[in-house]
Amino acid sequence: MQNFPVVLINTVLSPLSFLLLIVFVSHGALLGEAIQGGFIMSMFSAGVGLQGDLSHLKNDFKLQDMVVSSPTRWHTYMFGMAISEIVYSLPALIVLVILGYYFMRLNAFGLAAFVGVLLLMFLTSIAIGFTLSTFSTDIVQSFAFSRLVSTLFSTIPPVYYPITYIPLPYRYLAYLSPTTYAAELSQSFAGYLTLSFSATVVDWVVLIAVTVALFVLAGTKARWREV
Repeated sequence: MQNFPVVLINTVLSPLSFLLLIVFVSHGALLGEAIQGGFIMSMFSAGVGLQGDLSHLKNDFKLQDMVVSSPTRWHTYMFGMAISEIVYSLPALIVLVILGYYFMRLNAFGLAAFVGVLLLMFLTSIAIGFTLSTFSTDIVQSFAFSRLVSTLFSTIPPVYYPITYIPLPYRYLAYLSPTTYAAELSQSFAGYLTLSFSATVVDWVVLIAVTVALFVLAGTKARWREV
């Protein structure tokens, strides 16, 4: 970020541009939901962005070869690199925290649950980013995968607005994305969306199950030692 300050602009504009669009279109009625969507998109994009960095280090600097030959395990390497993605996303997160403080309606329990949802989203996305990076052979290919995954999971699904805005039967297609469940839970914590107890349980189970499944996939299918 010091060498190329333009990345700061890109990091901040990605979630905030959709936030502003939703706020303008809804005349401010969906401000809280849009801020929560910005958080979800930032955390998910940070994890998926891991793919580009890992691919660059693997293919251009052969760092993964050195890590593989050391006692370092794949999950240690992945989580260590994931921390750098959080640092990279701090400018956007700081802006969202300030906006959330003034405009989001969360009590202590809701805030803790919302942080838990964001953590699951981040874990899900870094598992996706790590797995794809081990298959990628070029940094350009990695950027294409990263943009595609981010669009499919954090732009198209109802992350910035309630799912009730999507007419049936198209609404069911939104549930193919784990970010839909994250948004539903987040909006229910703030009182923007009413969820039954059973629906809340289902959303948590789906998010946890998807996260675990993706880590199992990363541990068994990622090309860690074949590069």
